[in-house]
Amino acid sequence: MSRTFRKESIIEASAEEVFEWHRRPEALPDLTPPWEPVTLESVKGEPLAVGTEVVIRMPFGMRWHARHTALEPGRMFRDEQVKGPFRRWVHTHSFEPLGPDRCRLIDSVEYQPPLAWISDWYVRRRLQKMFDYRHAVTQRAFAPESDRVRSE
Repeated sequence: MSRTFRKESIIEASAEEVFEWHRRPEALPDLTPPWEPVTLESVKGEPLAVGTEVVIRMPFGMRWHARHTALEPGRMFRDEQVKGPFRRWVHTHSFEPLGPDRCRLIDSVEYQPPLAWISDWYVRRRLQKMFDYRHAVTQRAFAPESDRVRSE
């Protein structure tokens, strides 16, 4: 049975700006929490283009292979696991305009845990921690310079 995880945050920048920030080659490394022992192994295709494939090396020689499957420039992109630790993983990144200089960042993940139902508690806890980090990094990237200096 699939489960859904969702994280929302307000970002003080336009939806288009935040989308473009995610399109940068450095975005995935910047958004990877320092406690996650993963490295970007390869990217085939243009950043955030439909069909682009990403391979991430995980502990114990595991690899997570994902493909971008949907794109609405400035509004959303979706990646789906091709092969990896989950039975199912569909991650939609949405950028909802809230005015010219403000948007809602929404990460929605539909997943099936890799093990029996008992692992769902652990998966949700890890997702919460990871997306809290990712949203904080994104908020800091668009914070006024004085706020960025204080938080570092």
